[in-house]
Amino acid sequence: MSSEREVSLRTGAAMALGLRSRDYTVIEIDAGRDLPARLIEARADVVLNALHGTYGEDGRIQGLLDWMDIPYTGDGLRACLLAMDKALSKQFFRLSGVPVAEDVVLYRGREIADLSELSFGLPCVVKPVSEGSSVGVTIVRDAAAYGPAVKLAFEACESVLVEQFIEGPELSVATLVDQTLGSVEIEPVHAFYDYEAKYGNSGTRYHVPPRLQGDELAAVERAAFLAHQALGCRGITRTDVILGVAGPVVLEVNTLPGMTATSLVPKIAAGVGMPFGDLLEYMLDRAACGPSTEGVIHGA
Repeated sequence: MSSEREVSLRTGAAMALGLRSRDYTVIEIDAGRDLPARLIEARADVVLNALHGTYGEDGRIQGLLDWMDIPYTGDGLRACLLAMDKALSKQFFRLSGVPVAEDVVLYRGREIADLSELSFGLPCVVKPVSEGSSVGVTIVRDAAAYGPAVKLAFEACESVLVEQFIEGPELSVATLVDQTLGSVEIEPVHAFYDYEAKYGNSGTRYHVPPRLQGDELAAVERAAFLAHQALGCRGITRTDVILGVAGPVVLEVNTLPGMTATSLVPKIAAGVGMPFGDLLEYMLDRAACGPSTEGVIHGA
């Protein structure tokens, strides 16, 4: 079971409600081992994917739906596989000229015990390579916290990413297929925009449009769009970016953005005058199956 099950249920419920309000017939399926049989029984015209995290966001569900020849919303197998693996996606980002933070990948049994082995110092960010919603993520500001942070990340994944910490405002950029929809600037009450800040009542402030404007915002949105292209994304993505002293730094691309009441893409859409129902219909209209026709690596 994915660590993001509760978020998935909330996303699915919100999307089902939104589509029913526009007179669509919606069949909600709580995915399990019987999913292929449930899909055949439902005889769906299209699958609106609400499965965050493992299975739903790592290419496995996409591969199943491709094999069953059922159109689905969001990105295809390849883009989802790349985006879910933060270490692998960063390799593609670098090849495409997308700015990213320095990092090192740890594997179980081959952890770095001495922080002096890192090419960058503290603070650093320790996170599972393949988890979302900030599950298992720690900002390490002193050496004593490093070991516990690595242990926590390994509880969620077999490999761990240790990244240089970039100080600066955090933004999320929504990209619709081949165009930037807009951005939101995130102002968490606490130092880190964690799971509770994303999905709870934490008092996090969201600025739509961002307080950043002009050349700074344009640079952030450009970096996000390049990251979206680098992975060959064909659907709606949300790219997280930090604006550091030297410019924007892309953290990750989310190929299945949340659609809950507190989710960022619906906030961005509302901020540019796109109702939630229109956003869902946009996704349905562009549902597809099979390999993406988009290239993966683009020059800077």
